[in-house]
Amino acid sequence: MSVLVLSVLLASSLVTKVTAADEPNDSSSTSSPNISSTTTNSPATGSPSTSKLYSDSLIVEDISRERLIPVELYYPVTEFNCSEASKCPVMILSSGYGLLHTEYQFISQHFQQQGYLVIAVRHELPSYPPLSRVQPFAETRHENWQRGADTLNFIQHYFSQQYVTPQFVSRQFVNQQYVNQKQSSTDSTRYIAENFDFKHITLVGHSNGGDISSLLANSGASNIENNKVDYISCIITLDHRRVPLPRDPAIKVLSIRASDYPADEGILPSEGENASNISVIMIDGSRHNDMNDYGPTWLKDKILNLIDEHMQF
Repeated sequence: MSVLVLSVLLASSLVTKVTAADEPNDSSSTSSPNISSTTTNSPATGSPSTSKLYSDSLIVEDISRERLIPVELYYPVTEFNCSEASKCPVMILSSGYGLLHTEYQFISQHFQQQGYLVIAVRHELPSYPPLSRVQPFAETRHENWQRGADTLNFIQHYFSQQYVTPQFVSRQFVNQQYVNQKQSSTDSTRYIAENFDFKHITLVGHSNGGDISSLLANSGASNIENNKVDYISCIITLDHRRVPLPRDPAIKVLSIRASDYPADEGILPSEGENASNISVIMIDGSRHNDMNDYGPTWLKDKILNLIDEHMQF
């Protein structure tokens, strides 16, 4: 399998940007995100580290499905000294429908400053069918969710097996100038698969990305024996609404809810249900479409505070 490095500009051209994630467009959304860049001395909101933050834009190829998958790798800050003897944790982030995988940097950067390798995944490309707006969503959107779950499973397997460096990439990509730019901001040992814990992964997903994450935990991937996966230790969803949260007691779950749209019936634990692994917290006055880099600072701060409490950062 090959790894291709592409610029953020090229990756951004792969889908049409919309302001909503699973809900109608809202023209009152802000026009630009209030975030720090991915290679910077400025920490993400709520993060204590002052170390530089490094990321790489990649496209990985799933040959078995003939799919190209844009990802952004956010490397742990250097003081964590990830090694095979002391592995750093891994978080895989799935964006809401119509939003880019790079539009959740307030979360991605926060996790990398806590010592995580973050792999932000782009699920939708122009060649994919649009997300269905026809009920029942459990049927009409299942193909989208299963495709996303299979992508997450591929990403987990791919990056747990690969040794990805700019030197390796430079043999695959014709734009040597861009590769050289990347090499100037990172070193050849920043990513070594053995230095990261791919057996206990945290999944974070907004809206449709949360549905995809939940489906993977519930039903698994379609291309593995018995479908089920055993490497998910934690799931955090940002106002996902369509796929039931996993009730598996081995998976720690936090679902952060906006206050403008309800979840479908059965998605969240009912009153009196024995679901001790699940925490559901609504943020008063918050909006579904604001749970990304374009949202207000107070909301992003609140989301990070809830994540800190849940993850015990």
